[in-house]
Amino acid sequence: MSSKNNIATFFKSLPKNIFSGFVVSLIALPLGLGLAMASDAPPIAGIIAAVVGGLIVSILGGSNVTISGPGNGLVGVLLVAISTLGLESAYAAIICSGALLLLLGFLRMGKLADFFPNSAIQGMLAAIGLIILGKQFHIMVAHKIKRDATIDYLLEIPNAITHLFHLENRGLLYAALAGIVSLLIMVFYSKIRNKYFQLVPAPMWIVMLSISLSYYFELVLDLPHPIADEYMVSGIPSADQIISQLPSIDFSKTGTLSFWLSVVSLTLIASIESLLSIKAVDKLDVDKRRSNVNKDLKALGLATVASGFLGGLNVVTVIARSSVNVNNGGSNRSSNFFHAFFLVLFIVLFSTQLTRIPLPALMAILVYTGYKLANPNQLIRILRVGKEQLIIFFVTLFVTLLIGLIQGILAGIFATFILHVLINKSFRLFTKNVLKSNVLMYQEYDNNSNYFISVKHFCSFLNFYKLKEKINAVPEHLDVIVDFSMCKFVDDTVMENLSNYQDSFSKKGGNFEIIGLDMHDSKTKHPFALKQMLPVPNIIKKSLTRRQNSLEVFAKEFELKYNAEKYKKLDFLDAFEFFKIKTTNFSNNHLFDETCGVKIFDLEYSEGEGIVQKTIKSTMFYLDLKNNIPEFTLDKEGFLEKAYGFAGYSDIDMVKHPDFSNRFYLLGKKPNQIKAFFSNELIHFFESNPYYHVESNKKSLLIFSKERVASLKEIKALLYFGKQLRDLIEK
Repeated sequence: MSSKNNIATFFKSLPKNIFSGFVVSLIALPLGLGLAMASDAPPIAGIIAAVVGGLIVSILGGSNVTISGPGNGLVGVLLVAISTLGLESAYAAIICSGALLLLLGFLRMGKLADFFPNSAIQGMLAAIGLIILGKQFHIMVAHKIKRDATIDYLLEIPNAITHLFHLENRGLLYAALAGIVSLLIMVFYSKIRNKYFQLVPAPMWIVMLSISLSYYFELVLDLPHPIADEYMVSGIPSADQIISQLPSIDFSKTGTLSFWLSVVSLTLIASIESLLSIKAVDKLDVDKRRSNVNKDLKALGLATVASGFLGGLNVVTVIARSSVNVNNGGSNRSSNFFHAFFLVLFIVLFSTQLTRIPLPALMAILVYTGYKLANPNQLIRILRVGKEQLIIFFVTLFVTLLIGLIQGILAGIFATFILHVLINKSFRLFTKNVLKSNVLMYQEYDNNSNYFISVKHFCSFLNFYKLKEKINAVPEHLDVIVDFSMCKFVDDTVMENLSNYQDSFSKKGGNFEIIGLDMHDSKTKHPFALKQMLPVPNIIKKSLTRRQNSLEVFAKEFELKYNAEKYKKLDFLDAFEFFKIKTTNFSNNHLFDETCGVKIFDLEYSEGEGIVQKTIKSTMFYLDLKNNIPEFTLDKEGFLEKAYGFAGYSDIDMVKHPDFSNRFYLLGKKPNQIKAFFSNELIHFFESNPYYHVESNKKSLLIFSKERVASLKEIKALLYFGKQLRDLIEK
């Protein structure tokens, strides 16, 4: 694409990126304040990190749709650094960690993330979540305590809950109530599938309600704020004070071991959190671009150095805010810039209002964040991959909690290696082959230019980078075959990464196929389970649920075929706009008629990544068309859809059908073709039937109603609507 076209595309997408940056800033503001205070830093330190990160990384970064700012994973390390070194020396440690991160970028060490086993990373993240939850829970319920270890904070939680029922101080009672209500908002926010309610992110609802309550007591009831002063946010300077009161940096402790332990810990966690976030967000990118991770590390390092000098925290790539950015139309780095711009605007205009926010309300946001990082459901997911993964997870978790983050991740790596040796009953398999070149790739010019990759010996987190380098060299619109027939052992980290490559190649028009695992066995049926060259794979019988039995009867009644099995090959959905920023997990409960191309199925897909990821199940109708029709998306039109017009989305109006234009939101890249296709009869059909999301990708239609599994009655209505629409189009 030419430079001129790039500039034109940039300005065309600017309204969407401004809008997305604004939405992200609504989340970044309360999170920045909360993360800073949870780290024992001044509240403004988190905002400074977000602003500096947004400005520098948006200009110099190598990623496309990520958002930078203070990270959840650094709370525990910063807390230790500030408590042991003091705030001024902790700023020096932040600056040094930024310089070290900058050096890692210049040394092209972005591949470091490939050397961490998945279960060890999950254990580390869960430990970070428990650190955040354990220490902030007590502030959330107005029960400040001082303990030496995270375990002690966690063990004290039952006492904190009991303490709630004995609160007599009115100020503390209102403080605890603010924390509990805020936590309930965080918990139930995602369950309310109302597009108007969700225009405002949950953390900003907490901020707005807190400030409104403060004014209610002051202006309506003419009473002082009911919450105790020690549980209110304080010490937020105005914009001019931030510039005039730069912190003094103390480098006098650079000769101590504790200083450099803090620097290494900050660098390690910042790099891991950023690299994992970049990897996850790249999967959400509509254009499926690959980030330059080394360039991003350099930008993050430089931003961290600048943030430290200005009195801010470390700058990392944050997955939650990046996911929100993509979901709201962010398409390039300008959204990161505008998120920083709006944060500056908030501080300039509303810095005094922020002191009206109760501290327990902000801590509730972090308690919920900590719970999401340490979600017990992770144990079920890890167990499904394999029992040995639970051992790795818990070793990393407990060592991190009891000793420290660096020791925890090292213990996880060591535990993974030992388990791999025990599973294969061979220490020699790894020591003899770890340094060998075990990946051979060549291009098959006589077979549509396929790339064939053969992997020998073993493939695990220790040497996956060798395979990754080969795969990254292949354009994603081509075909790749990876052969493990000569590989004795493949671990879960490799299997999960290869699954990501399969999705990426599929969405770019290529094909990524794995062969040679027919003679390998795994302890579970999970697709990411480690594979070992053993005979006879396990077979597990399944029985139908009550709903599946009903669907089987339904299929016979309507002369359809029924299949309850799960299918993960869902590339036929990739061409639909609806799935451009969503990840399809699997489909099951298929009702189909092969003669006319009709399929009805339950689909599980996810939005976002990391702690903000939402898993949604919906029943959908898919129809293959005999003739091509224009690409379009049709939805019910409401206030939100009208507002999208200001962000660059244009509704196609039917001049002769004002009622249709007012009721329906019609999008498409070729308006003239769409207008010609929407005949009077077709428009009347949509006007006289229930609302459905209807989408065409030229060759097929996708129709669904609600973001949930449909009842039998709703499936009948969906089937009737889809068949009628098919007959009308073919006519």
